[in-house]
Amino acid sequence: MIGTAGEVRDFRLAADTLRCLVMDMVERAHSGHPGGPMGMADFATVLFLKHLRYNPLDPSWVDRDRLVLSAGHASAMLYALWHLAGYNIKMDDLKAFRQWGSRTPGHPEYGLTPGVETTTGPLGQGCANGVGMALAEAMLAARFNKRGFDIVDHHTYVIAGDGDMMEGLSHEAFALAGHLGLNKLIVIYDANHVTIEGPLSLAASEDTGRRFEAYGWFVQEIDGHEYAEIDTALRRARFENARPSLIIARTHIGMGSPGMRDSAACHGAPLGEEEVRAAKKELGFPPERKFHVPAEVYEIFARRNTELIQQHGMWATKVEEYRRLFTALSEEWDSYHAGDYSGVEDALEELSAAGDEATRKTSGRVLQVLAERFPNLVGGSADLGPSNNTYLKGYDAVGPHSFSGRNLHFGVREHAMAGIMNGMALHGGLRPYGGTFLVFADYMRPAIRMAAMMKLPVIYVFSHDSIFIGEDGPTHQPVEQLASLRCIPNLVVIRPADAVETVAAWRAAMMRTDGPTALILTRQVVSQIPREESSFSAEQLVSGYILWQGGGDAADIVLLASGSELAVTLDAGKRLAEDGWGVKVVSLPSWELFEDLPEERRKSLLESRRGLRLAIEAGCRQGWERFIGDRGRMLGVDTFGHSAPWRVLAEKYGFTADNIYHAARALLQTAVEGETRA
Repeated sequence: MIGTAGEVRDFRLAADTLRCLVMDMVERAHSGHPGGPMGMADFATVLFLKHLRYNPLDPSWVDRDRLVLSAGHASAMLYALWHLAGYNIKMDDLKAFRQWGSRTPGHPEYGLTPGVETTTGPLGQGCANGVGMALAEAMLAARFNKRGFDIVDHHTYVIAGDGDMMEGLSHEAFALAGHLGLNKLIVIYDANHVTIEGPLSLAASEDTGRRFEAYGWFVQEIDGHEYAEIDTALRRARFENARPSLIIARTHIGMGSPGMRDSAACHGAPLGEEEVRAAKKELGFPPERKFHVPAEVYEIFARRNTELIQQHGMWATKVEEYRRLFTALSEEWDSYHAGDYSGVEDALEELSAAGDEATRKTSGRVLQVLAERFPNLVGGSADLGPSNNTYLKGYDAVGPHSFSGRNLHFGVREHAMAGIMNGMALHGGLRPYGGTFLVFADYMRPAIRMAAMMKLPVIYVFSHDSIFIGEDGPTHQPVEQLASLRCIPNLVVIRPADAVETVAAWRAAMMRTDGPTALILTRQVVSQIPREESSFSAEQLVSGYILWQGGGDAADIVLLASGSELAVTLDAGKRLAEDGWGVKVVSLPSWELFEDLPEERRKSLLESRRGLRLAIEAGCRQGWERFIGDRGRMLGVDTFGHSAPWRVLAEKYGFTADNIYHAARALLQTAVEGETRA
């Protein structure tokens, strides 16, 4: 407990040093957000010096507490704290805040700055990430902890602001956290009641504490500048054993600034040199000195680090004994964290042969086999498990205060599902997947984008992939979603045509460890396409390959297709060959993997002697121009769908072998006529 005058003095000195560093960082960059960090400095100082468990000598310690700054605009505070705590963030890094090539960017970026657990900035994302981290901790603890050997025993802290609390994502994620009883999750709400436009009362007036109590949380409300209250609240939250905790800390934005305190003006702009000098003077710091850290502050953090390093050593000793007593579990623990999925090929070897079936059904069969081979593969669906075929049969579900299962019920919370999956992947040890209908990828897109940015190996199972969902109508028929997903850098999108390609798609998704993968699957039954399986490698089956070629040694036209349109495209190609045309039918399940191929390989798949290409896909045309070229054409869907049986829609929208045949013939005849005139 904080009580002595000396302790209070130490905390105040450290907090005021933090405020001054933040002011200097923002001022030097001529941009940034000083107000929030200045308001949260007291709370953050107590958190670091009394409660947060970390090791500056081993920042990746698997049993460290996780700290998520969901209010990512307050990044200057985080960088300054990790600098004071002894992480490899130098004073020069603080001085380079928000500059090109800096390790201290405008918002925290995972993998760039030591101590940063997740990329934050879009408000609410860190809230969902924190829930995912706490869920991963609980699931791993249920699997590996033994009496007297709690090798997984840490907390997840989330610092959130008024903006986070207004975003719908935080509502989704925190409601699920309360339902599950994630008691190792502690959310610190910086309630300064100021947003960019002015006071919070302009847009919000709900009782946040009562809302969280309704979620099933343990709620405390304190003065965020009183050190004893902060310490007591954190201590009570850490010892809460049934509920996640919310600490509502009433703070003053811009605390320490005589002219800007409680003002929206200090939220996202430098205070100005004159105000910085006035603030430093009020705090008792030399107004003329910049980036000044009293030696005593470094000593305060060094003393804390000595305690933390000792705690890490005690944990390491416990793990050594654990390995001696529980050899099999230790080996499994290592496999959970190794990220080695090289065994996926053997696991899926027998699955390629299958009859006609929806690719969502094939995906479900593949998932069952993978679950047996990789026990850290966990996931679920946004209340669509029976439709997505994402439920792992024979395994328990995770539920309130029960974390030994592998099936996750995210509820109708698509955005939270994606954000929580990110948190689980960031935590380490588990390989998460999540499923829903493709049309609802729109609800998930912000979190998908963050997964791609952070290179997280999460897997999205998107079924009901086109207008061929049928009678549910245009609200449920994705048209633009494929193009939208393909626009996200570092997201691999794979739309397999049949069982063979679906198995290969899962293999590619599991083997990919440097970014997310989206599997795009059919609702309707699709034909098993005849092919010599041995003729194509698993890589070719997802990156693009010549499925069939006929009608002569050289192709007059290339027919490109993905997913359920490949079978009818093949039928059309064979009809063209019977007419004497040279035809190449190319399957193109993944644009991203195709574009990773060597140039000569890509050229060999797309070239024809007349430069003619026809692309067929039941989605919008955007993006296909890069493959079809100047003389090509694309059969797609640039309008919303209709409510009707899927076969009727195929006929009405032209996705039949007959229509594809006639479209290709028209291209060929136009080309021949042009050659004749020339």
